[in-house]
Amino acid sequence: MKAGGLELKGLTKRFGELVAVRDLSFDVRPGEVFGFVGSNGAGKTTTMRVVLGTLIADSGDVQWDGSPIGFEVRRRIGYMPEERGLYPKMRIGEQLVYLAQLHGATEAAAAGSVARWLERFQLKERARDELQTLSHGNQQRVQLAAALSFEPLMLVLDEPFAGLDPEAVDSMSEVLHEQAQAGIPVIFSSHQLEIVERICDRVGIIQGGSLVACGTIDELRGRGLRQLWVDTPSAPQGWIGSLSGVRIVRTDGTRILIELDASTDDQAILRAALATGPVQEFRADKPSLLDIFREAMTEHTAAAAS
Repeated sequence: MKAGGLELKGLTKRFGELVAVRDLSFDVRPGEVFGFVGSNGAGKTTTMRVVLGTLIADSGDVQWDGSPIGFEVRRRIGYMPEERGLYPKMRIGEQLVYLAQLHGATEAAAAGSVARWLERFQLKERARDELQTLSHGNQQRVQLAAALSFEPLMLVLDEPFAGLDPEAVDSMSEVLHEQAQAGIPVIFSSHQLEIVERICDRVGIIQGGSLVACGTIDELRGRGLRQLWVDTPSAPQGWIGSLSGVRIVRTDGTRILIELDASTDDQAILRAALATGPVQEFRADKPSLLDIFREAMTEHTAAAAS
């Protein structure tokens, strides 16, 4: 069975009166790294569990290659839960082979794949050790190996970068890109937005169980959020604060990064800056994913209150 694409259509999941996921629709394409971001309780983990089949949606569809997802596909999903689910007192190699067999691999194929991944993660010599003897970062690597050791059709990873040092982040990012390049769709959730921005092809932002934005970083930047760097060394302190439709994002000496409302004319800002004296810098800045996330949250909150 070849890797395909995942599509969620109108997914809704309730827990009593709480609507955890509301009419959620998006897709994860073959060979794509998709970042799924949102505040705590936004619905990320619930969505992943519905995809895996450990929760049943109240309405909507989960499809694989245009057809309802079934057991054989779900069996081949490599999943890394936020609550790391391996056995701390079991030998690393033994449990990885066991888990790969649960996902359909033969014992011989599982043993070979486990050996390759442990060598890749520089853990081959620890195969007979108990998991609990490893550092946090190495336990994360073993958890990722568990998701990879049966040639998965798709990877679903919940907070895979949590608690990792920069070297481990780079190592895991490299593996995810390799899997995507092999045609496997990869979806992961993370609160580390700088990592999401760096490695993802597309990003979905979820809040209150609803998808509030989805697209490439450039597409999300085109949603209307505008930022400018302004440097007016001779300007009186606080001059920007007197302008309407402008918010100060941060300052760097005399340089100020500002965010403009949709109706604010950037040329009016330039005229106001020139009125204070020489302008050494006046240029547009690309908002970060964090800026985009905050803007999406603000828009969602305002829409919900109206």
